[in-house]
Amino acid sequence: MTPGILIAAPRSGSGKTVVTLGLLRAFARNGLRVQPFKAGPDYIDSAFQRAAARRPSFNLDSWAMPRPLVGAIAGHADDADLIVAEGVMGLFDGAPAQGESGNGSSADIAAALGWPVILVMDVSGQSQSAAAIAQGFRSLRPDIMIAGVILNRLASERHERPIRAAMAEAGIAVLGAIPRLEELGLPERHLGLVQAAEHADPDAVIDRMAGHVAAHVDLAAIRRAAGAAGARPRRDDALALACPPPGQRIALAQDAAFSFTYAHLLSGWRAAGAEIRPFSPLANEEPDAMADVVWLPGGYPELHAGRIAQADRFLSALRRHAETRPVHGECGGYMVLGESLIDARGESHAMAGLLGLVTSFAQRRLHLGYRRARLLAPMGGFAAGAMLNGHEFHYATILAQPDSPLAAVTDAEGKAVASTGSHRGRVTGGFFHLIAQACAT
Repeated sequence: MTPGILIAAPRSGSGKTVVTLGLLRAFARNGLRVQPFKAGPDYIDSAFQRAAARRPSFNLDSWAMPRPLVGAIAGHADDADLIVAEGVMGLFDGAPAQGESGNGSSADIAAALGWPVILVMDVSGQSQSAAAIAQGFRSLRPDIMIAGVILNRLASERHERPIRAAMAEAGIAVLGAIPRLEELGLPERHLGLVQAAEHADPDAVIDRMAGHVAAHVDLAAIRRAAGAAGARPRRDDALALACPPPGQRIALAQDAAFSFTYAHLLSGWRAAGAEIRPFSPLANEEPDAMADVVWLPGGYPELHAGRIAQADRFLSALRRHAETRPVHGECGGYMVLGESLIDARGESHAMAGLLGLVTSFAQRRLHLGYRRARLLAPMGGFAAGAMLNGHEFHYATILAQPDSPLAAVTDAEGKAVASTGSHRGRVTGGFFHLIAQACAT
């Protein structure tokens, strides 16, 4: 089994993403095959991890995924030397209600896969109290092992010494002590990072992170701390069953406007025998004319709405395809299937017109959280009545949605939400990012 660790923190904003990226690149520089994972539904961090480790990063989510699927995805590390997984929010933070195998917390993933946890602690503004926090995290759940802490954003050696002493008194290993260096932060958009593909030179940014982390963290001690119970044997059948492919040949939009695709879905589709044919709407490319289905994933179409509106070859081919075969859009892809998209400046851009949806970013409103959808019409490889788990995150306001609803959708607590998606003919779409098929109850 591949040894693994999970990099977590007491809260968001502690620096775990920078530490994770630095560790991934530092270990890779040392000749290790390092497999990255991301706990929770975030798809932007995963792209940075892929750039850092030069291996695909996979999401693991205890709320949305059944336990066998979590194990199957972890099996992607079976040819790696080391697993480095990044947590989500604080170590124990998750949904207010349990999902398929937990509440979506990093702690669930660490417990399920036997990965020891390393806490990244932002110790700015505190001293010995940091040991009390670490002690509390160590004692809350007996099925979680805290292997040690990395002290982050230290002001000086004088700041570091009493914290180290308090940790030693509590019996907590200090595996690194990183001085504050603000320029290593990554730019953010909304609640997440700006995409890796939007950086002029992401490799240079990650290299600087790796240099800073390697200089102040004991890489050998972290590798020794990694548990040996990590990756499970890979089961392609479990991946394939998680979300069956929407067709034998799938035309998949992939570029800066359509980039939010979960790696485990693509692996599952391939495991089921499907062929994925990428194309770029921003380059005005047509989807494969022989494709069984066109799939438009989420992204930031509002940043490229003018170019999409002018992509005549793409839009014409999309409309032709919809006359005889299915087209599906998730979140940003859903907006592109609509009549128009109004950007943050208030300018309206004509979209594909395959649905009556009109969305606006001039009137921003956050929509965020886990979703469970019961399909009211067929969608992709799923029949009406199928139960699907996913996640919603966007700032768009719906001004018009005249078509029939695609699904009855609830949040993590089972409360109905208004984001039902819609369908017309062979065209389906919704703000729901598909993660996995829900277990039968």
